[in-house]
Amino acid sequence: GSWCPAPLRRGRALPRLPPRPACAVGRPLRWTSSFSQPGPTESDPSEGQVFLSESCVKRLLEITEGSEFLRLQVEGGGCSGFQYKFSLDTVINPDDRQGQRGGARVVVDVDSLAFVKGSMVDFSQELIRSSFQVVSNPQAEKGCSCGTSFSVKF
Repeated sequence: GSWCPAPLRRGRALPRLPPRPACAVGRPLRWTSSFSQPGPTESDPSEGQVFLSESCVKRLLEITEGSEFLRLQVEGGGCSGFQYKFSLDTVINPDDRQGQRGGARVVVDVDSLAFVKGSMVDFSQELIRSSFQVVSNPQAEKGCSCGTSFSVKF
């Protein structure tokens, strides 16, 4: 298989978990509302949304403190053309869209959202690593075995 470099992370590094067997992922949970800009304005429903798995919500509630949230970005690079980047952040930018489920918050900038709308963010626990991953991305044509890199449908 092809090798993928680990994505670079800005902000506080995500804590590592001790190895433990992977557990079954629950049903995907839908965002309680569409992504919206900070403030009372409703976002355009055509902007799309992202889904959170139960394991993602549970892990975010364990590792975030205060106003922290999980930021998902899509950047050029990786072995398939684009790569997902996760980090913990506290700053909301004007072009960010945010979603919340069960108290867990995920923020995606509007450019990245175009590449991940309709996807699910999952927290995967395996024997050799634990990580947040984007799964079932309808915008991706093919992915890399490491789960961080993908190419886009045209």
